[in-house]
Amino acid sequence: MSMRRLLIALLAALPFAIVFGSGVAAAQSTGLGKPISEADIKQWDIAILPDGTNLPAGSGTPAQGAKIYAQKCVACHAEGGKGGGAPGAGPLAGGAPLSSGIDTVKTIGNYYPYATTVFDYVRRAMPFNMPRSLPDDEVYALTAYILSLNKLIGENDVMDAKTLPQVKMPNRDNFIIPYPDRI
Repeated sequence: MSMRRLLIALLAALPFAIVFGSGVAAAQSTGLGKPISEADIKQWDIAILPDGTNLPAGSGTPAQGAKIYAQKCVACHAEGGKGGGAPGAGPLAGGAPLSSGIDTVKTIGNYYPYATTVFDYVRRAMPFNMPRSLPDDEVYALTAYILSLNKLIGENDVMDAKTLPQVKMPNRDNFIIPYPDRI
């Protein structure tokens, strides 16, 4: 390699060395940022696993959930979870079995593999205009209401950290990840 080509190659690599090398130096220097505490991490570590790991204390019934739904959810998800109240707010209940074809409307009752996923999603993303604003008892109650709309639990069943993971969803054994290439 000629001296000129070697010089061009070194100059071309210089920005990468500066950018990537400075990151290591900055991370090791003192006085930048502040240490994060376990309490800070716990506020954001809210993932609920399929087996119920990390479910919080609390409970709720479908009747309690129906009242909360009427106040905080019906505007987007419509009466009885039928969907269509707002763009993108699809149905929460009903739906034909997924064996009816690929275009079958997917709902909690025919698509979700775990009831704990319902709790996790409602807790972190709803209501749309104020995510993460629902107390855990309200999330349990809304989850119970949605599960009862889908006839997956009885009207008097109580959902809590013990009972919620025991709900067997119709699609549990047939769930297919929609975009496996994105994992």
